[in-house]
Amino acid sequence: MILDVDQVHAHYAKSHVLQGVSLQVGDGELLTLLGRNGAGKTTTLKTIAGVVAPTQGRVMFRGQPVQGMPPHAIARQGVCLVPEHRGIFKLLTVEENLLLGLRKRSPWQLDDVYRIFPRLKERRRNGGGQLSGGEQQMLAIGRALMNAPKLLMLDEPVEGLAPVIVEEIVAQLKAIKASGVAILLVEQNLEVCTQLADRHCILEQGRIVYTADNKGFLADEDVKDRYLGVGLA
Repeated sequence: MILDVDQVHAHYAKSHVLQGVSLQVGDGELLTLLGRNGAGKTTTLKTIAGVVAPTQGRVMFRGQPVQGMPPHAIARQGVCLVPEHRGIFKLLTVEENLLLGLRKRSPWQLDDVYRIFPRLKERRRNGGGQLSGGEQQMLAIGRALMNAPKLLMLDEPVEGLAPVIVEEIVAQLKAIKASGVAILLVEQNLEVCTQLADRHCILEQGRIVYTADNKGFLADEDVKDRYLGVGLA
């Protein structure tokens, strides 16, 4: 097991956002974290990454406690968060953005990122602000890969993107997972989630209320309707 989150609580001022979240991600596994807006999904990712300090509970990464460590120290352990806003430096070129994340010992170097995202190679001299939303998302994922992640956390990676771009990103996430990188995915697009995931967790009002493998989740229409308000066609 690469990640073990145990009874984690987190607050924003007086707002008690996470109320005892527990979840695990296995080596090389892709786990989705599902739930309605405001359920605490992004806060869970930020707490694991150290951006939000947990007020209670434990976050174990590769068998070692990381809660309370600064974000850069957690990132150095191999935890990479690609936030919803992507964090692209718009005045830097694509290649400069990628090189910001480079670690010499990373199995993912510039040529590797260009191989799985050929569009980035074509646009490597363009400024980050000149890219489409889909290209910015590819750039954010590519930059995270160059930081040698052992756990890649993605917050809404395909939100608002055209279907053809969504398909491309899904294919690349499958390739990244196949390389052995564990992935924790927050995503509203259930079709994407069920194409990619080994298991799913549902977060409701700051607590995990449901966990199942992909087959069990697909078969459980009642759970999808009750907690997510949607059914899969």
